[in-house]
Amino acid sequence: MTPFFKIDEKIEEAAERALVLCQEQFKKIDEITEYNQLKVQKAFIDFGISETHFVSSTGYGYGDRGRDTLDRVWAQVLGAEDALVRHNFVSGTHTLATALYGVLRPGDSMLCVTGTPYDTIHSVIGISGEGMGSLKDFGVNYSEVALKDNRPDLEAIYNAVDDSTTMVYIQRSRGYELRDSLTVEDIEEIVKTAKCKKPDVIVMVDNCYGEFVQKREPLEVGADLIAGSMIKNAGGGIARTGGYIAGRADLVEKCSYRLTTPGLGKEVGASLGTNRELFMGLFYAPHTVGEALKSAVFISALFSYFGYDVTPEYDAMRGDIVQCLGLENEESLVDFCQGIQSGSPIDSFLSPEPWDMPGYDSKVVMAAGAFTLGSSIELSADAPIREPFYAWIQGGLNFHSAKICALLAAQHMLDNGNLKGVI
Repeated sequence: MTPFFKIDEKIEEAAERALVLCQEQFKKIDEITEYNQLKVQKAFIDFGISETHFVSSTGYGYGDRGRDTLDRVWAQVLGAEDALVRHNFVSGTHTLATALYGVLRPGDSMLCVTGTPYDTIHSVIGISGEGMGSLKDFGVNYSEVALKDNRPDLEAIYNAVDDSTTMVYIQRSRGYELRDSLTVEDIEEIVKTAKCKKPDVIVMVDNCYGEFVQKREPLEVGADLIAGSMIKNAGGGIARTGGYIAGRADLVEKCSYRLTTPGLGKEVGASLGTNRELFMGLFYAPHTVGEALKSAVFISALFSYFGYDVTPEYDAMRGDIVQCLGLENEESLVDFCQGIQSGSPIDSFLSPEPWDMPGYDSKVVMAAGAFTLGSSIELSADAPIREPFYAWIQGGLNFHSAKICALLAAQHMLDNGNLKGVI
């Protein structure tokens, strides 16, 4: 029996069966985790990281040795020429927007090749949000290539890229879509397809939720620019805020001018005592991502045992840490999220309800009892309240805490008569 928590014996039995199914995937995850941990550790050693790199700067931040070395460490880890890692990126969307505004100019054309991107980037591009200063407002053209059978359509991508295409944009994770997340191998195929048509096209990847899931990163297969959030995979559950942009040195420099100001770029920006947690977050990131992947695999196995639709399947190859769970109706969806919340270390006493969340076109229910507000490398579950009533689950600082949250979610559903497969 699970100590400290009251779990129905049928759910306990299902959990044991799920764990048996997961063992082979857990071994594969451990192998990737070790590889990435050694890659990070080698970068720390190569750059001689010491206490002096954790010293805080204020004001303009000129000559911040820790900040500048952190960029170089991240560049080596990601296979980049340069990187821009800063605590004052306020979110993943802000980081992506900085990269897009930094690189694209009036008259340029952006082509998204993974269908319509995630909701919060719509107003950045100009898909929605008239008059807010979107890329569209500044004369940047936008088009997209729809997915085919929930996969990138390579033939359509080849046909869509032409002499006017400045950037091919790839969203690695699924967002609120039921398509597969993209593996590095998928991204490599897109890069080859695009650059075969136009060799100098800029390929940018929204890498959120994908860092350290595999041994390689998108820059290592030909992407020119990637960006992500430090309160997702990249911060290892340690960073309290921030983001990163990495890739070709000339592109990263342009992004730095957008973040600060032309002519100053990376030379300014006080670290304000955040260097230690950003270095430590990177050091912990491979292990934390491995724990999140194990959590996703277990949830997939457990709830498929109960008879729910899961994507990916527990034994599938993964491109990110996100697990989707089809809960079939609003009541089960809300019950699941409330059960996850009840096991969270922070705010376990709260009961999430659907609400009108800024940036989304329908009500959203979100379970997120995290040490860092909004962190999605810590276990969270959220969903738009719309058919087909899927929950999007990500994170888990350690597998054991995520496992009990999953069991409590099943228990909460059972208590309310909404758990399939258990009588």
